[in-house]
Amino acid sequence: MQTEKTKTPVNKVALHPYHPDTPTFRYTHARYFDRMTLVDEQMGRVVENLKEDGLLENTFIFYFGDHGGVLPRGKGYAYESGLHVPLVVRIPENFKHLADHSRGTRTNGFVSFIDFGPTVLNLAGLTVPEQMDGKAFFGKGTSAKELASRDEAFGYADRFDEKYDFVRTLRKGNWKYIRNYQGFYPDGLQNNYRYRMLAFTEWRNLHKAGKLNAAQSQFFEARPAEQLFDLSKDPHEVNDVAKNPDNQTVLKEMRDRMTEKVKGIHDLSFYPESHMVAKALADGVAYGTLHAKEINRLVDIADLALIPFANARQSLAKAMQAKNPWVRYWACITAAAFGDVAKPLLADAKKLLSDDNLMVRVRAAEFLGSIKSIDPMPTLVGVLNESVSPQEVLLTFNTVVYLRDYRGYAFDLSQIQLKTKAGESSRRMGYLSGKEKL
Repeated sequence: MQTEKTKTPVNKVALHPYHPDTPTFRYTHARYFDRMTLVDEQMGRVVENLKEDGLLENTFIFYFGDHGGVLPRGKGYAYESGLHVPLVVRIPENFKHLADHSRGTRTNGFVSFIDFGPTVLNLAGLTVPEQMDGKAFFGKGTSAKELASRDEAFGYADRFDEKYDFVRTLRKGNWKYIRNYQGFYPDGLQNNYRYRMLAFTEWRNLHKAGKLNAAQSQFFEARPAEQLFDLSKDPHEVNDVAKNPDNQTVLKEMRDRMTEKVKGIHDLSFYPESHMVAKALADGVAYGTLHAKEINRLVDIADLALIPFANARQSLAKAMQAKNPWVRYWACITAAAFGDVAKPLLADAKKLLSDDNLMVRVRAAEFLGSIKSIDPMPTLVGVLNESVSPQEVLLTFNTVVYLRDYRGYAFDLSQIQLKTKAGESSRRMGYLSGKEKL
């Protein structure tokens, strides 16, 4: 900030309402705009090269971001700031018959990344395999009118480097529904890659100092199991209207559609990553199809978080005693989503601290620790030292960081003697040791 000034005037930057207005954030935004200008210039050179080679009018150009910008709460998060990226397509003159659009026009129809594969195949005149996800938006059989009518998009967030989360989103027109399956984790949970950025670190420090307003503090707070946003009025997703009586019809429609979606795709993230690597990595589609009934049951247990605890208590207690370890696993996660009101499940959850399945132990300790019923760290230390799965270890460290940073438990890294190679867990260990330079 001190040595490299920006071309974009910092005083002209319009900050998002969830960001604090500080010199650091203004500089970060201005630098972002500067870098985007350089990217545009590079794309301009690509266009000029194609023109010089006589290929411009034979070439479709797709110009887009990857999945959100680098600004805090962008890339890696399931808000529009992390999912909605610009897409510009240059339609070549020699192939304009393959795109029912005029130059210089814009459509509000939704396109997802999974649509690119089918689109390119369709433009090439090849048959799109039936098992391929996505839908072509250019080429034979497409039209501007049909594309404009597409108003639904599905999004997700799982693991980003060493940080785990489990979020699914559904956008329908201007309505955005977010399902936080592990909403007790705040968005701001430590991720070393992010907190090397000055703006990220300052944001967290300001939160710890109590210097943020409500919208700016949301990033560091627990999230509800479900959220609903009206993007026509709230494009930055800071005003959750899920509890508004006027929105209950649309909320139920979006909730039901989300459940239908995750069951329909046999969402494998209802298993911990360690199980996916061990059992489903060779053919995830086949595994999901074979275990569809089991996945649907796990979805139903997770969705108990969407009803009052009094109505969910008996089902959760029964699930904690189930023979299926993943049913027990999700009963603990759902209990943690309820928080303190789930204390009647203490006795059932404590029995799971010595479960045969290490990940069930972790989730039981996480629930009990999150409501301050036990010190969860001895159980988590035991799992870390016993596990031979790198994924189990990384998942366990995620819980350790959450409970240490947000629930106040002490963690002694000197007790850890891993049986696995450090891998990405080294990032967690570096952070927990205080040696990670942020």
